[in-house]
Amino acid sequence: QVQLVESGGGLVQAGGSLRLSCAASGRTFGSYDMGWFRQAPGKEREFVARISGSGGMTTYADSVEGRFTVSRDNAKNTVYLQMNSLKPEDTALYYCAVGGLSWSPAPYDYDYWGQGTQVTVSS
Repeated sequence: QVQLVESGGGLVQAGGSLRLSCAASGRTFGSYDMGWFRQAPGKEREFVARISGSGGMTTYADSVEGRFTVSRDNAKNTVYLQMNSLKPEDTALYYCAVGGLSWSPAPYDYDYWGQGTQVTVSS
């Protein structure tokens, strides 16, 4: 069982930056991939980024490539999402999740989810 707690969301103007954090319980944090997703009202949950257990591999959705950076600190059991050049369309509830065996952007390939942290970008 893994418990995830996101933090760092808030209200920011377009063009601004935020850094989200996701703290995980458990002693084997470095053994599994982590992903970030987001969900805007009335829309489906959308893949944002994924990082491998070691941090050596990352992948991003086209919509955030070049603006967002995913990283992790396995000594702190924490994964981060640095978000720069934010746009109003980035407004959503952001979730972190534990990745399954498949290097996949599909939500059903992720096993444990946090409660989410709200990001609101004003124009």
